[in-house]
Amino acid sequence: MIEFRGVDFSYEDRPVIKNVSFQIEERESVVIMGPSGSGKSTILRLILGLECPQKGDILVDGQNICRMKDREKQEIRKKIGMVFQDGALFDSLSVWENVGYYLLEHTAMSAENVGRKAVEMLGFVGLDADEIQDKLPEQLSGGMQRRVAIGRALLSTDPKVMLYDEPTTGLDPQATENVINLINMLHSQKSISSIVVTHQIADAIAMANRFIVFIDGEIVFDGSLEQLRDCQDPGVQSFLAPFREAVTGVTDKKFVDR
Repeated sequence: MIEFRGVDFSYEDRPVIKNVSFQIEERESVVIMGPSGSGKSTILRLILGLECPQKGDILVDGQNICRMKDREKQEIRKKIGMVFQDGALFDSLSVWENVGYYLLEHTAMSAENVGRKAVEMLGFVGLDADEIQDKLPEQLSGGMQRRVAIGRALLSTDPKVMLYDEPTTGLDPQATENVINLINMLHSQKSISSIVVTHQIADAIAMANRFIVFIDGEIVFDGSLEQLRDCQDPGVQSFLAPFREAVTGVTDKKFVDR
C-alpha cells in the first residue's frame, strides 16, 4: 500500500529524512516511533504528497504520488484518511458539519442527507449524535474531538489506510482507551491499514504489531514487539529506556538507563 524507496528529505538545508526505505502492506497496523524531531510526522506529510523528497520515490497503492498532477493527487488521497494531532476541526462549524464537510463542499448531496450520514458516522465512532451533533468542537473533550476527526476522515473518503499523528497525546486514560479501541476496530473490522505516529510507547504497543523507530531521520529498527524487546541498537535502547516496563512487561530487563 505504501512504499518508500531511498527517500531523502530536507527543509531548506536541514536534513530530516535520510535514505529511508520501507513497505507497508494492506491491512497492516504500524506504529512509527522516535524522539521529537526525528522525522516521524514528516513521513505522514510525504505519504500524502504534501511534501516531496529531494531524492527517492514514494509509492501509494503502486503510484508515485510526487509525479502526479494535483487532480491525480486528490484521487489517490481518497484512499487515505488523515487524523491530525489536534483533530484540525473547523471551530466555526458544528460537529455534524465537520463530519460531513467533504460531502457538503464536494458533492450535490442535500444538507439533510449529509446530516443523516454524519449522525450515522458519529454513532459508528462511539459518540452520542443526539447530544453533540449541534455543538461546536470547543464544547467537546479532547478525546471526543479525536473521534469526530476520525469520523470525518471516514466519511470524506473510502480509505484503505488511515494516518494518525499523535492520536492519544494529551488525552486522559479513558479517552486514550476509547481512541485506541476505535483505531483497532477500524483495522480489525474494516481491514483498514493504520500508520500511527506516536511517542506514547504503551499506546503504541496497544495499537500495532509492527514498530518502526526513527532516530535523527533514519530507521534504526523495523520489526515486531518481540524483536523490539531484543534489539541491541544503542539508540533504540536509549530511546526505550524510560519505557522499558511497558515494552518488556517487567521492571528489570536489558534496556539501559539514560
